[in-house]
Amino acid sequence: MFPERIETDRLVLEALSRENVDLFEFYGLCSVDAPHIDEVTEHLSWDPHRTPNETREFVDAMEENRAKGAGAEYVVRPAAGEDGAGEIAGATGLNVDWDRRTATLGMWLRKRFWGRGYSGERAAALFEVAFERLDLEVVAVEHLDGNEQSKRAIEKYVERFGGQYDGRLRNWQPDGDEVRDSHRYTVRREQWKQNRDETKIASFD
Repeated sequence: MFPERIETDRLVLEALSRENVDLFEFYGLCSVDAPHIDEVTEHLSWDPHRTPNETREFVDAMEENRAKGAGAEYVVRPAAGEDGAGEIAGATGLNVDWDRRTATLGMWLRKRFWGRGYSGERAAALFEVAFERLDLEVVAVEHLDGNEQSKRAIEKYVERFGGQYDGRLRNWQPDGDEVRDSHRYTVRREQWKQNRDETKIASFD
């Protein structure tokens, strides 16, 4: 149902699985000891992993999620010619609510890969997956209140595809001892079709 591999001009997305990812390498990037991990996860809904077993359980859960058709998680690698080509730059994915015919996107990147426009590029590819391959009607994306970097990136690609800001979700995301507000944006399939570039955005395997 979900592509195993997605290629764009500057990125390669590979299904997050034991086959594609070395568990200890991935643990090293999302563990409590990873460089800049506090900045990376400050506005995310997950905490740094404390043990390799936690990473193993996460990867296994993502494989199970894919097998059930509930969503797909990918590691993000810069393509050939990019600085850091072939390295794991982060991860992205989409969760599917089939009853609501909606996919929700998510992404995180290591700090050295910030500011390159990768968020918008992978979003364009995942829109294509959601609307063309999965025949969904809406793609949603959220950012926690205060995450200005994600806000700017999301606004840019949502505007590009004709979407809109839906509003603030009060007390939406538990975060330690507090509950944080989230901001939701959506793009409908009709908006995407009217505003997409007819040039092929991504190739799928």
